[in-house]
Amino acid sequence: MMEQNRVNDWENPRVVGRNKEPGHVPLVPYTDIHSALIGKRENSPYWRSLNGTWKFRWAPNPDAAPDDLYLVDLDDSDWDEIPVPANWQLHGYDVPMYTNVQYPFPIDNLPGVPHDDNPVGSYRTTFNVPMKWDDRRIFIVFEGVDSAFYLWVNGQEVGYSQDSRLPAEFDITPYVKAGKNVLAVRVYRWSDGSYLEDQDHWRLSGIHRDVYLYAAPSVCVRDYCVRTLLDDDYQDAVLQVRAHVAAYTEDAGEYTVEIRLQDADGQVVEGGPVSGTVSPQPGEEAVLNLEWPVKAPRKWSAEDPYLYDLLVILKDGRGNIIEVESSKVGFRRVEIANAQLLVNGVPVEIGGVNRHDHDPDTGKVVSREAMLADVLLMKRHNINAVRTSHYPNDPYFLDLCDRYGLYVFDEANLETHGVWDRLTKDPEWHDAFMERVIRMVERDKNHPSIIVWSLGNESGYGPNHAAMADWVHENDPTRPVHYHPAEDAPTVDILAPMYPSVDKIIAMAEVPDETRPVIMCEYAHSMGNSTGNLKEYWEAVRRYPRLQGGFIWDWIDQGLRQRTPEGVEWFAYGGDFGDEPNDANFCINGLIGPDRKPHPALIEYKKILQPVVVEPEDLNLLLVRVTNRYSFSTFEHLRAVCRLIADDRVLQERTLMLPELGPGESASVLAPVTPPRLTPGTEYWLTFHFLLGQSTLWADADHEVATEQLKLPWTVPAADPLQPEEMPALEPVDADDDDTIGVNGEGFEVAFSRRTGRMTTFRKDGRDLLVEGPRLNLWRAPTDNDANTWGDQKAAIRWR
Repeated sequence: MMEQNRVNDWENPRVVGRNKEPGHVPLVPYTDIHSALIGKRENSPYWRSLNGTWKFRWAPNPDAAPDDLYLVDLDDSDWDEIPVPANWQLHGYDVPMYTNVQYPFPIDNLPGVPHDDNPVGSYRTTFNVPMKWDDRRIFIVFEGVDSAFYLWVNGQEVGYSQDSRLPAEFDITPYVKAGKNVLAVRVYRWSDGSYLEDQDHWRLSGIHRDVYLYAAPSVCVRDYCVRTLLDDDYQDAVLQVRAHVAAYTEDAGEYTVEIRLQDADGQVVEGGPVSGTVSPQPGEEAVLNLEWPVKAPRKWSAEDPYLYDLLVILKDGRGNIIEVESSKVGFRRVEIANAQLLVNGVPVEIGGVNRHDHDPDTGKVVSREAMLADVLLMKRHNINAVRTSHYPNDPYFLDLCDRYGLYVFDEANLETHGVWDRLTKDPEWHDAFMERVIRMVERDKNHPSIIVWSLGNESGYGPNHAAMADWVHENDPTRPVHYHPAEDAPTVDILAPMYPSVDKIIAMAEVPDETRPVIMCEYAHSMGNSTGNLKEYWEAVRRYPRLQGGFIWDWIDQGLRQRTPEGVEWFAYGGDFGDEPNDANFCINGLIGPDRKPHPALIEYKKILQPVVVEPEDLNLLLVRVTNRYSFSTFEHLRAVCRLIADDRVLQERTLMLPELGPGESASVLAPVTPPRLTPGTEYWLTFHFLLGQSTLWADADHEVATEQLKLPWTVPAADPLQPEEMPALEPVDADDDDTIGVNGEGFEVAFSRRTGRMTTFRKDGRDLLVEGPRLNLWRAPTDNDANTWGDQKAAIRWR
């Protein structure tokens, strides 16, 4: 094996891969326009999933792993089986480990990792190559493998890869044959890449995202970059497409690249299609730049995520379609101006969450159904943004954000929390840092939902991060760069404080001559009984234009579902598997539970973020002020209901005619109810409910978008006091001792201490209901956040 003839790749920071294809957008070679427009990759005859049941053998360390796993004629009949994708720790091998800052292995030999305790998973499977794939280039893609792996096909080593959250793609054409082929993979739990992946989550291993093959024609589209350049009036645009065409044949000749843009109704946009010719040299790529002026395109935003279909069609010299690639396109412009983050020229509030990949049963393997559930929950609770903490998410999740409307801060798979800035200042790690941001940008560059690139999380700041930022600015000037530990370094375009106080963000907003917006990368740590004073944060956000919101930590409790011997379900956290070291329940800090059931904090966040505001103006006259807090929308899609409530009874319910308000506008509105005859001792309320007028992609008609309740200041007569003759009979009781006095009533006894005034006895129907009477208590039970905040802020030191 090649691996044995060299220094370990998996302990060498200068080796981030061998024989991997350069990063590019996901590719599916369709044969015709119709299939490409449908966009289901499994419909292409040149795409094939390798997900399924594979042969598997686990070993506690590399020396114990089978050396012959790659042999074609190896008898693996006695090997175990495991699903792919999966984390092997959730299938009976090894243990899950949860740590936050500390690395889950000794780091005194950095960049080395333990040799005696570095579990290895060996995988084998077979696949068939159809005859019709002859004369095509065959690629295999692993969308996510944790943490490093080697690949063999038919007994030959193909390559090596690190970065557990980005695709590893290999050209396996030289290694495959028509018919049956043998695939072998060796996965290492720890590698030098693990030093760059010290995120606050479960450390789980294996092939955890999709694996697939695709067969490209011998001359093919290898990449394409889409940009939508809106003019300064944000009205008209130019669609730019830069296509890379590669020739894997000696007689390539001239080819045509045609781009076709269609609206959601299937109509080709005026001015197209647009095409150009290209003549790639054998073994090389040629680049073609195409432009298409588009008049008044419907613009994409989180509120109106309108998407066009783009087809990139490659034709030979006779005009025959060789392949078709497809992508969704959203016309939008992102920029920093007037110290604000603008989308299509409008400042947007970032009501966001930090989202880890998590499933309570499958760990880091998140199904498409679970991803959609996340997006629907976010949209239904007025969340409009996601930070992919702290690594690029599955491409399908980004597709959902494009379609349903969520702004995305796409974050590189980079965190060195346990050694902080040591690696960003070390030239040995420069290439590894660069690889992670370059491949992320190249994969995700065409998603309209991505409005900001993030360089990672909690890794200090140094030359390697500065180089990452420089590359991003040079290669994608259409999006700003974010990275919290850079603080106010000139390489970042957004100031991103982490867990600041309200006073802190106000102070940042008042810094003179600062031209960058402030967006909290993490705040309101939502662990246990928490997520308080959101209202005060958002009052500041709405008072200072430079403050534009932030991302709550975090979206989901990272509990793993377990059951007692009796079948009772519970959710495990760090240490519950005997894993050492661990950070206990610090992974349980989401707005939703592991089973995706909302916590009360999510309901509070929905209220804070609601896009319709109702405030009292003159409630004696039933007059209120209604404000439109949308960035782009009117109230056309809403209907409103007003209710007059007495205590808990609805007296009247009326339709409220909503005023025609543009974004940010307000108007006085008269509540359409009639003052009732007032009942003594009653509280009266006005409630307002703003509902979807019709179903959308993310919610049914009548889904409540916003609500408000206002107490009416009417002068209500007091209720008639209870008359003595109406009260039940009570019998005063003097106890034998001098300290106790009480009363007996029908079926109950109550006694008090004369000395302290405290209740000492409360007995009902002969049963004691009181162990100890109430007393003044100026102490509260500690919360999770009391014990888990940091440094001088650690409230557990002084919470009493």
